[in-house]
Amino acid sequence: MATRSPCLSDRASVGSDVPTIFVLLGPPGAGKGTQAEIISKQLGLAHISSGELFRENIKNQTELGVLAKQFMDRGDLVPDDVTIAMVRARLAQPDCARGALLDGFPRTPAQAEALGKTLEEIGTAVKTVPLIQLDEAVLVERLSGRWVCRTSGHVYHEQFNPPKQAGICDVDGSELYQRDDDKRETVERRIRVYHEQTAPLVEYYRNKGVLVSINGDQPIDAVTRDLLAALGVGSS
Repeated sequence: MATRSPCLSDRASVGSDVPTIFVLLGPPGAGKGTQAEIISKQLGLAHISSGELFRENIKNQTELGVLAKQFMDRGDLVPDDVTIAMVRARLAQPDCARGALLDGFPRTPAQAEALGKTLEEIGTAVKTVPLIQLDEAVLVERLSGRWVCRTSGHVYHEQFNPPKQAGICDVDGSELYQRDDDKRETVERRIRVYHEQTAPLVEYYRNKGVLVSINGDQPIDAVTRDLLAALGVGSS
């Protein structure tokens, strides 16, 4: 019989007496990370980023972090059971008492199934899965226009935040360069891979009846408003 963690099951969450779990989906460039931070703060939920979760476990040399690093160092994918164990341990921390917003996990239907079983053991489930959607052309424009200064990493965008002088950082006068990940051909490939890998997960949550599509081609505050409405919380 599974042991239920008090900090996960015995304290109030958003509009419920069990932790509220949301999964946020969206392609690269959709502003998912920005929205996750805004929403989690407004709702008082922990923001659990899969990337940050791995970095923290590896940095702190936890048992799971050491194990994950062994796979990563070999160039292998970290097994689902290791990843879900990290998520479970994270959900057991006090700041997850009211619930959490998951960002970057799950990535596959198999991970979603494992997450569902873990949440069932602690008396909750994924409540809503907002999917931030944008046309591929908009995503490519957002990502491929990004430039960074070599000295301090200040970020600029050809359209949304251009430097006063082309190719030069406004702050320290250093050269601006484009990272390989931000080059158009790389961006197009990243978006294509995302859609290929995420399509089954989107269908999985759609079949569960918890997927909600959000128009990401709006100002940040408008996307936030629609997200809050999708999550059943009115914006103030």
